[in-house]
Amino acid sequence: MKKIFIITGEYSGDIHGGKVLENLKQELPDIEVEAIGGENLQKAGAKLFCDHSKMSGFGFNLKMAFDHLKLEKRVCDYLINNYKPDIVLLIDYGTFNLRVAKRIKKAGIKVFHYIPPQIWASRKWRIKEIKKYIDKVLCIFPFEVDMYKNFGIDVHYCGHPLIRQLPPKADKINFFEKYNLNPQKPLVSIFPGSRPIELYFLAKTFIKTAKRLKKLHPELQFCISHAPNLNDEIFNKYIKDIDMKIIKGENQALLSVSDSLILASGTVALEASLYQVPMIVGYKGPWILYLIYLMVRCIKKVSLPNIITGENIVPELIQLKFNEENICYETERLLYDKKYRADIIEKLGHVKEKLSDKYSALEAAKCIIEELLKENPV
Repeated sequence: MKKIFIITGEYSGDIHGGKVLENLKQELPDIEVEAIGGENLQKAGAKLFCDHSKMSGFGFNLKMAFDHLKLEKRVCDYLINNYKPDIVLLIDYGTFNLRVAKRIKKAGIKVFHYIPPQIWASRKWRIKEIKKYIDKVLCIFPFEVDMYKNFGIDVHYCGHPLIRQLPPKADKINFFEKYNLNPQKPLVSIFPGSRPIELYFLAKTFIKTAKRLKKLHPELQFCISHAPNLNDEIFNKYIKDIDMKIIKGENQALLSVSDSLILASGTVALEASLYQVPMIVGYKGPWILYLIYLMVRCIKKVSLPNIITGENIVPELIQLKFNEENICYETERLLYDKKYRADIIEKLGHVKEKLSDKYSALEAAKCIIEELLKENPV
């Protein structure tokens, strides 16, 4: 019986891993799968080695680093000495996963990486580690292919998972009725992030901006997205004493029915662009980490819509530019400058044009199956 082990580190990776496993199971129903993951992988048929819920803690701290090192040793020892899989599939979560790859590759275990580290954005030197420790890269952006091929790395372009996994736009009338929103008034939605460190640095400024906009434009209504992976205790620690609707577990629906968005930097900006909803992207972090980022970055853009198109479509308010005055100004432009708004919406349509309509999870599964059946058919 063929065996694989899947490693994810965050909620999004668990979703993508679950989809890949669903497709694997359709072709190889008897395949044995264990994973570091969450409910999506478990529902798809994986036995969890451990849950990844504590892997993305509050920023970088010694406890988190120590916990990661302990887990790294534990999972590597298990893979090398006990489970001995045919393939280990790493999904995103580059720093941890590359360290695991280094240890298990030395033991002769075949390693695939789906959604590899964004070396085109920062720390480009990691491509040397990828060449050394990863047998096959399953990339999700078209511009990544030549970069890996030019370095002699076996790569397959799967397409971006969101193209097939993103739900269609929600029915605005039904959504507004469900949450007692006024369909005659513009809706501005705030996505303060899915990690505690993001809420710590972003939430207060986002909320102050919303209050300022509401005072200037009483017709506006606001919603705040509660990321499904954040428990209520953590979320309520940073989002409190507000007169705004909080919506949990309907991220994509909320994105799709909004008139404008205020977002933490991340994949959510790509989701918003595929719905063609105007947005601003804001981000702020510890100064020491920001200074390190400035030293290791390869490109100056931070939001995926801008990176994918090579255009400055989405306003990016980072670190010093991240304040309520700037966010307020840019949001007003998106809402009330009709020509500017129409231009932004049109340009957001270019994002999807740049991406393939491939079913990413199926492409990844096919590559894994091809490798599994190459020498010893099931």
